[in-house]
Amino acid sequence: MKEQITFDDFDKVDIRVGTVISVRKNEKARKPSLVVEVDFGEEIGIKQSSAQITHYYNEENLKGKQVIGVCNFAEKNIAGVVSQVLILGSIDKEGKVILVHPSQKSENGLPIA
Repeated sequence: MKEQITFDDFDKVDIRVGTVISVRKNEKARKPSLVVEVDFGEEIGIKQSSAQITHYYNEENLKGKQVIGVCNFAEKNIAGVVSQVLILGSIDKEGKVILVHPSQKSENGLPIA
């Protein structure tokens, strides 16, 4: 388990629901990755991420899927892609990512509490 944090620490993290609008391979990445554009609604807008999620996801099955993302990390250049959001998922024992998503269709941009 990681270091314990306070509620004030957690409250600084802006976690939102969004819908994937486009997906393409990140050809320059050393490990297989996808460039994912996610619509987080009017307030946040469209953000992109370079995500190592290719075990279960591809261009066909990810587009239109709702995901959960951390929207207020600083931008990071990953293999030539400006990554603006961290898409959340669980990581199994083999290192494969299983995305976290809402159980019901949700409005883009709704905060996660």
